Amino acid sequence: MPKAMDPPIFPSLSNEEIARYSRHLILPEVGMEGQKKLKAARVLCVGTGGLGAPLALYLAAAGVGTLGLVDFDVVEESNLQRQVIHSHATVGKLKVDSAEQMLQGLNKHIHIVKHNTMLTSANALEIFKGYDVIADGTDNFQTRYLVNDACVLTGKPNAYGSIFRFEGQASVFATEQGPCYRCLYPAPPPPGLVPSCAEGGVLGILPGLVGVIQATEVIKLILGIGEPLIGRLLLVDALGMNFRTLRLRKNPDCPICGTRQIKELIDYDQFCGVPKPTSAGPLEVNSNGSLEGNAYASFADAPIVDGIPQISVEQLKARMDAGYSPFLLDVRERHEYAIVDLGALLIPVGELHRNLHNINVPKDAEIVVHCKSGIRSQHAALLLKEQGFTNVSNLAGGIIAWAERIDPKLPKY
Repeated sequence: MPKAMDPPIFPSLSNEEIARYSRHLILPEVGMEGQKKLKAARVLCVGTGGLGAPLALYLAAAGVGTLGLVDFDVVEESNLQRQVIHSHATVGKLKVDSAEQMLQGLNKHIHIVKHNTMLTSANALEIFKGYDVIADGTDNFQTRYLVNDACVLTGKPNAYGSIFRFEGQASVFATEQGPCYRCLYPAPPPPGLVPSCAEGGVLGILPGLVGVIQATEVIKLILGIGEPLIGRLLLVDALGMNFRTLRLRKNPDCPICGTRQIKELIDYDQFCGVPKPTSAGPLEVNSNGSLEGNAYASFADAPIVDGIPQISVEQLKARMDAGYSPFLLDVRERHEYAIVDLGALLIPVGELHRNLHNINVPKDAEIVVHCKSGIRSQHAALLLKEQGFTNVSNLAGGIIAWAERIDPKLPKY
């Protein structure tokens, strides 16, 4: 008869830690054993932005012993409206360094592991294997599918959250008994159909709500208490302050957690239809700021995405300085135009189709479309092309790139 397995041995708590976590220790559902479980736990936070900030803060405060942070970005002023783990003092610093500074200041008893890198198909499995729970605080579909698939392949639960404008979602995916992210969303939406928070905005408090929900789910998974959001999707409506729960089912035909057809990580940019530039590169700009060669030349050498030339802000500035300005079309919303504009005709992308008559140029005239970052303008350029405009380009990076590289005095939003 086999011998009974010895119970796991968890790290002890110092007197200082006992005092710190006293409100946990007097909860029968946590107690000394539960707090030791938290101290022994290793949780990976994918992202230290809107969701990752409150998520990591509350996990650190709760005493999760090892927190891994994956992020390759730097702190910007625009982050501070919602990313409460960062501060004015850390603007310009790596986000993982800024987050570490705040977390260690909050709890000196925890260990921070920094992964200053983009999460990719090449490194995800190696990074994930050192953790017990993965918390997904990402903001794009490529990384969400990557996190999901890596969690299924490594057997790690995925405490998921997402936010947009005034609404959020949370769930726990990739457990043995529950569905994964692909069960809910078998295929990603077409690129650009769902705007990012940078394009569509987000109420600064919303990631706090959803991030704390994620942290709660992580704690419940570690302690084995309560009813985690396995097989349930929590919908958060901050404007109405409504919380709804939808039941989710594991899909037996899911290629990653059902049929197990997917046995390794894939190219998630390709899976999500993220286009790759397909041309020689940008036009040359000479020392006096004008284009090399014929100033009348079109942007023919610009990188091409879905048939639309992607011109740089430097190329556009050189053309304007040379006196050969194309027709500029701004497809942002009116409230964005009120913040900053480049003097272009404004037709919001959602109104473009019924307002083509306001574009008073010949259909073969050179048109440059721009938005905030180049996503909405790409879709607008494709629409114009479908309507017979033959010389349409997209301003890569939009007003963000113009403010960063051409006119730093412009407000950034």
